[in-house]
Amino acid sequence: MSSVPCAPDVLASDVEVVSIANVAERLGHPPTRVHQMIRDGQLLAMRREREFVVPEAFLTETSIVKGLGGTITLLRDNGYTEEEILEWLFTSDDTLPGTPIDALRGDRGREVKRRAQAMAL
Repeated sequence: MSSVPCAPDVLASDVEVVSIANVAERLGHPPTRVHQMIRDGQLLAMRREREFVVPEAFLTETSIVKGLGGTITLLRDNGYTEEEILEWLFTSDDTLPGTPIDALRGDRGREVKRRAQAMAL
């Protein structure tokens, strides 16, 4: 069993993912640092076809999407599992519009966090 938290693959098969090694290369960190980022809640990993992967949507060309770590922490602190967080981030919300991860990528993090906080009440 790995010390890196890893959710089951709860996302649609068409959601693009990146291996931990590729995330490390893209961010300019060793894989062990990416593992630490997952443990710290800056990223979420899941297992797809026996490999630990991160959704492509969590990354820009050279960094993690702004606001993702804070959103993950907020949801974890309110009792959500990694699996539930992944599902929520990729579930369409007509009031955003789009998914919460799309909103974070579109620099609408404040609205995403507002919704995450409301879910906790």
